[in-house]
Amino acid sequence: MKKLLFLILLCVSSACFAQEANNGVTFLNPVTVGKPFGYSHAVVIDLGKNKMVIMSGQVGLDKDGKLAGNGDLASQTEQVFTNIKNIVEAAGGSMNDLVELNYYLMDASQVKLVRSIRDKFVNTKQPPASTLVQVSKLFRDDILIEIKATAVVRNK
Repeated sequence: MKKLLFLILLCVSSACFAQEANNGVTFLNPVTVGKPFGYSHAVVIDLGKNKMVIMSGQVGLDKDGKLAGNGDLASQTEQVFTNIKNIVEAAGGSMNDLVELNYYLMDASQVKLVRSIRDKFVNTKQPPASTLVQVSKLFRDDILIEIKATAVVRNK
């Protein structure tokens, strides 16, 4: 009974919820990012000295599921990078560990605005590899940007 109580307390006090799969793969859903429905925010793959953090596309929804600025690309982009930062940190890394960003943007002419916000979060001397795709629609009409990220974090 004491072991069960300890395990419950450990899970409740944890900064994130992770589920171990097989072969060194962990599914990660930090409480600092909105609750996902039908997917995981990240999959962490143990590579030995490092671990790869593959993130699902992040949108401008805060941890409570509220949109950070209806019609406001800057606010949504800021929230997206905050979500990515929260996920990377929950995996034990930092934004300097990002190796790839894939942007899905409703209006590619706004790339300058997106980059100016990105530059507050990433290492601009060695920015991650990236791809930008203009899309005609995302999963909701009020979502203007989605960014999928990958990080490689040194195991401690």
